[in-house]
Amino acid sequence: MNSRFAAERRLPSGRPGAVGRPGPAARHDDRRRTFPAVPPRAAPDGRFAATWWGNAWVEALEDTALDPARLARGRAYAGRGQVDAITVTPGRVVAYVHGSRPRPYRTEIRLRVLGDNDWERFLDTAADRPEHIAALLDKDVPHALAAVADLLPAPGDLVPDCSCPDDGFPCKHAAALCYQASRLLDEDPFVLFLMRGRGEQELLAALTRRNAARSATERTATAPELPTLPARAVLPPSTGGRALPPLPEPLLAPAQPGRPPLPPPDRDAPDPLALDLLATEAAARAHAFLTTGRDPVAELGPWQDAVRLAAAHPGSGLTASTRALYRDLAAALDRTPTDLARAVAAWRQGGAAGLEVLEEPWDPPAGPFDRARPALLAADLPAFRPWRNRLSTRTLQLRLGRDGLWYGYESDADREDWWPRGAPDADPVGAVTALMGR
Repeated sequence: MNSRFAAERRLPSGRPGAVGRPGPAARHDDRRRTFPAVPPRAAPDGRFAATWWGNAWVEALEDTALDPARLARGRAYAGRGQVDAITVTPGRVVAYVHGSRPRPYRTEIRLRVLGDNDWERFLDTAADRPEHIAALLDKDVPHALAAVADLLPAPGDLVPDCSCPDDGFPCKHAAALCYQASRLLDEDPFVLFLMRGRGEQELLAALTRRNAARSATERTATAPELPTLPARAVLPPSTGGRALPPLPEPLLAPAQPGRPPLPPPDRDAPDPLALDLLATEAAARAHAFLTTGRDPVAELGPWQDAVRLAAAHPGSGLTASTRALYRDLAAALDRTPTDLARAVAAWRQGGAAGLEVLEEPWDPPAGPFDRARPALLAADLPAFRPWRNRLSTRTLQLRLGRDGLWYGYESDADREDWWPRGAPDADPVGAVTALMGR
């Protein structure tokens, strides 16, 4: 994030719109943020904002503006830095804007805050997909996530107001504020969430609670009922020549290693995250020995091992502890936390084979790959375009692994930001229908 925004500061009093410095006992208000005046930066394509959501904000006002000339003057005001510090609170964006007179005008833009049901849908959707969490932490807004709760304003949603005598809709001062606010959204999309009613820490805390609840459910899932025989039936005092009953069949190995219980709180105990990682690591290696007789760690390179370690830990880099884990593992291997989050999703989808499918395109021989497209068309599924071992639409993708399985991927439309989804399947039709929820 740009350092001008990262170092948010209170402006000293002395001019209209300035906010005095808080005293030593003041507490952080997650629902009020004040940004110092910043010069605009035009996007490479000539638009005022650089991100798709920043431009969506601008377009919402431009589409309902009654006078293009006022918009042009407002854009020029913003371009000359005539918008003072901007304060954002739920439903309001306020700043003093300098015009032709010595005294600046108090200008604001109002918009509707989202209701609790809207936020619940947003949080459930974000917590359900690791790529959404990774994007948010990386200061990005997935298209699909923005659409869940109508985060972005539609034409008519932004209501301008200004202390100037101009009754235009909007006046040039409100237009300038709107253009400059789009720059805040470019730098930090959590400003958009604040405009809609929730602060950054409030949102992250809610996502963390959902993540913890899901992990707790996984940890406390009811264990399967095991077949047993009474000891007295197997080892009676005297068999009297009778044959002992047979022992139960050996238990089948579970499909996945279990999750260790949470350690009890103890101030003198080692770091809970370290204990959890060690226990999870032991469970994963024991499961591998039980099912394959091989040590899964000995065959892995540093990046694969880092992905395996992160994948063994619950969550997707959301909580403070897992964010630190993802950050440190990624930095040690010159990757980004988003790279690691995507690789973790691939590992959870298919282990080392799933990670290979994510990172290594290859040219499959004639056979299953050539038969996949006709099979998908015969099943009345969208037409997929081929490239190497991949079949893609605008939002869905299948990747054929060297193990003969099809791995499903999803992306927002036209973004080419593919994330693993679902379980691998030997049947391409089955893999697609699982992605589509049929």
